[in-house]
Amino acid sequence: MARTPLPMRPTGWFQVAWSAEVGVNDVHRMTYFGTEMIAWRSASGQVTVMDAYCEHLGAHLGFGGTVDGEILRCPFHGWEWNRQGRNVCIPYEKNPNRGRRIRAYPVTEHSESIFIWYDADRREPYFPVAEALSGFDDGRSAADYYPAFGHSTLFEQSVEIHPQYVMENGVDFAHFKYVHNTPLVPEFTRHDFDQPVSYVDFTIAFDDVPADEINSGVQAINSGIGVASTKSWGMIDNRTQTCVTPIDDTTSDVRFTVWIGRKPGDDSDHPTSRALRNAAGVIEQFGNDIHIWKHQRYSDPPALSPSEFAGFTAIRAWATQFYPADFDQTAAVAAAR
Repeated sequence: MARTPLPMRPTGWFQVAWSAEVGVNDVHRMTYFGTEMIAWRSASGQVTVMDAYCEHLGAHLGFGGTVDGEILRCPFHGWEWNRQGRNVCIPYEKNPNRGRRIRAYPVTEHSESIFIWYDADRREPYFPVAEALSGFDDGRSAADYYPAFGHSTLFEQSVEIHPQYVMENGVDFAHFKYVHNTPLVPEFTRHDFDQPVSYVDFTIAFDDVPADEINSGVQAINSGIGVASTKSWGMIDNRTQTCVTPIDDTTSDVRFTVWIGRKPGDDSDHPTSRALRNAAGVIEQFGNDIHIWKHQRYSDPPALSPSEFAGFTAIRAWATQFYPADFDQTAAVAAAR
């Protein structure tokens, strides 16, 4: 794939793990935004994500660091760090080092997922990340869906892909016919890009029915360019969450989560065989998208057809708010060619 000209350190919320991957007292290693990080869960169940190196002499806290109650202890000299990244104890001194602090990231946890807020200028979060299961104002909640992790998730690591490519897929009505084999192209009923959290709704059918009889569709909530949640209606009851998190200047991790609606009266933690088949079908369709994205070049300006112009123009203008103020897209595109 041609190297993306878009900035790989955008502002926003990004998934760094599924919740089940970080148990109480666990220390989980990862690298995002060109930075080695750790996630750890305290005795109270709270997750902290911080830079990986101890501010004392630079030990990597992901290799031997231990959780004790609400603190993380360095394996090198026992220095203790709290969830805000502050040193609270040096075991061989009377006082902690109050002048040094490990960078800790704002964290939110829901939808079986751990998200961090990333901003190169370290601004505080200014928009939320929508909940995939209860964020569509229809009265549904996690209790109405089978758990996803361990059953219906997809994790593509170190893919040469930019988060914006995935967001643009949401307004690309024509690809449904050619990538997903739908008999008709969708009809978009909502494009709302007025705020950092945007909305896209469209009608779609996977069966060959007359256009005027289509009674199914998708609603999408985009929480910045890092997290997209969808609700399907009029077909298999499912919710999805697509998350693309940059690792470095060329690659990202892609996580895809599918929740299938519970069978009435079934409160089991394990999906039925039918639910697993339905989830696998959704994941297979998403895999078709990934195959395209992996080999895509960012075209600017794109050769849009008249009917594509409004959607692509709106989402690309919306995406610029998450990039540095001095980002010159025209110059970046020219340099990448």
